[in-house]
Amino acid sequence: MKAVIQRVLNAKVTVGGKVSGEIGAGLLVLLGVDMRDGEGVCKKLAAKISKLRIFSDAEGKTNLSLFDINGSVLSVSQFTLFADCSHGNRPSFFEAAAPEKANALYELFCDELKRLGVNTQKGVFGADMKIEMTADGPFTVVLEMGED
Repeated sequence: MKAVIQRVLNAKVTVGGKVSGEIGAGLLVLLGVDMRDGEGVCKKLAAKISKLRIFSDAEGKTNLSLFDINGSVLSVSQFTLFADCSHGNRPSFFEAAAPEKANALYELFCDELKRLGVNTQKGVFGADMKIEMTADGPFTVVLEMGED
């Protein structure tokens, strides 16, 4: 799995002009599922993101997690994170999981965040989504995690 994590002051996803997910302070997570991923990596990545200390404390040091700031996650499925542009000019998505598998693991990832106590909002899998956000910092982290 691959996650691009953006610290935000607020973020929202709209599909067809209707808001499907919206948060205040927290993390916008663009999540890509690899064809080799399974349930274990979903749980591991959700736990890692929930505890990631990338929010500033009173001294301006990145010591706080989502729990410390009462933050939320806006999770958006993003198969294009597995784009391979090494041959020619048109990306290949060979490494990305098939839609059925990717959606199941995306939903599991979101459910796991919720189970861990993180307020989690979502985009709509496979839809043409419009994302608005106010970056905080900006502070962006890329996490890649596979099955052990």
